[in-house]
Amino acid sequence: MPNIDELIKEALTEQESELIKSTEELGYFSLAFGLFRGKLGWVSWVIMLVQTVLFGLGVWAAWRFFGAVELLAAVKWGMSASVLILMAGMMKMSLMPQIQADRVLRELKRVELLILHRAGQN
Repeated sequence: MPNIDELIKEALTEQESELIKSTEELGYFSLAFGLFRGKLGWVSWVIMLVQTVLFGLGVWAAWRFFGAVELLAAVKWGMSASVLILMAGMMKMSLMPQIQADRVLRELKRVELLILHRAGQN
């Protein structure tokens, strides 16, 4: 029994096939790098810049934590390091819902094309 995607590709014209190819599922890295393009690409760039700065500061604070000799200084640097590194991780994870939304929108476009194609056949 043929795959439904193969049946759809056979039934489509060349122009429709090109449209379907533009909506095929992308890999993780293609989706991740796709965040940096488009109208809201600048937001992703700002988030990644802030995340990188927070992570760098967290690593610096961790370095100071491990070099601290007094207990109070170690606690201050350790808390700062853990908070900064956790904030950096949360900033990076804030981009994951956008990746999922992009995947859903691509699939929705694909379904719309299929509906249009079916409506054109009738």
